[in-house]
Amino acid sequence: MESRTHPKTAALGVIKAQPPVGAPQAAAAHPTAAPNTAELSHEFRLANGRLARRLRQEKAENELGSGQFSALGVLHVHGPLTLTELSEFERVTPPSMTRTVKCLVDAGLVARTDSTLDGRKIVLSTTDAASEMMTETRKRRDAWLVQRVAQLSPAQRSTLADATLIMKELADS
Repeated sequence: MESRTHPKTAALGVIKAQPPVGAPQAAAAHPTAAPNTAELSHEFRLANGRLARRLRQEKAENELGSGQFSALGVLHVHGPLTLTELSEFERVTPPSMTRTVKCLVDAGLVARTDSTLDGRKIVLSTTDAASEMMTETRKRRDAWLVQRVAQLSPAQRSTLADATLIMKELADS
């Protein structure tokens, strides 16, 4: 399997593509010039997107779109939320989230109940079926990733741990 980098990045020689996990490691070849911020950002975005798409393939069998699955995941992790709170978590408009939630309710994955604090609000929560689906998906994704991370060297795992903290900071900014 051939590693690919963005043509501009490859031409500049600022970021070296890593071989696929499990591929024989060549002698350590580190770029002599540090990547500039724009190129690093670009390569990071591409790699993060590819990993996210690959992990999304490891899910319980369902017909949910990525937005629906993401909203369901937020409810599963954070517990019952109002539509506004869920919209804020997902960074989408309430009308868009209303459509998403309607599909989830129709599929029997989300339940609506009246708020005990404010009778004008509806609280959204996952059903047992949704919890089972999310647990199964988490197991599949974790198992897939654990197999790949286990093949990394101790130094790579340490770097990944550091990068994970940085990614969390970026996501929360």
